[in-house]
Amino acid sequence: MKTKILVLCTGNSCRSQIAEGYLKYFARDKADVYSAGIEVHGLNPKAVETMFEDGIDISAQTSNNIDEYQQIEFDFIITVCDHAKESCPHFPARSKRFHQSFPDPAKAQGTEVEVREEFRKVREQIRNYCKLFIAGNL
Repeated sequence: MKTKILVLCTGNSCRSQIAEGYLKYFARDKADVYSAGIEVHGLNPKAVETMFEDGIDISAQTSNNIDEYQQIEFDFIITVCDHAKESCPHFPARSKRFHQSFPDPAKAQGTEVEVREEFRKVREQIRNYCKLFIAGNL
């Protein structure tokens, strides 16, 4: 049976979507990876573009609410923002929880170039975390 991983964020639009993409990439066929939000904000187009620059297409991923996954027994739950960590609903005790807060690139301000750079910076932070997570847990 494959390992089941849930990535949780506030709106499931950027950070959790990027993490879902990288976890799927690094885990290959060893895990089923899902992402969700406490709220649903829709998939951020800049997250899609930023991931595409790194050769990963997340455009078919969907923005989902955590309530959609209450019946799944996850092996790992990763929160990628403090709000999600504080608001995460109860899941079975067997789920191992991890937390790593990343800056929200959707809140970046400045020129278009500066905003894109912030997305890239956060993408690389998430990429490194996901690579180490898979190496250490699967």
